[in-house]
Amino acid sequence: MTATTKVPVCAACDRPQTEVPLISLAYLNTTLWICPQHLPVLIHNPQMLTGRIPGAENMKAADHQD
Repeated sequence: MTATTKVPVCAACDRPQTEVPLISLAYLNTTLWICPQHLPVLIHNPQMLTGRIPGAENMKAADHQD
């Protein structure tokens, strides 16, 4: 990362990679980051990330076949 690049933080909780592991996501020609604790939110309740991930309000939750 360069000096002008923002430090990766979780899209849900804003914690940096120095505090939690982060998983990178390629979305809308950019890289987003999410921690394992909030990955289920992205899968099951993506609307909860509205304002944090562009277009989250239009994402659908996973369709379970339990």
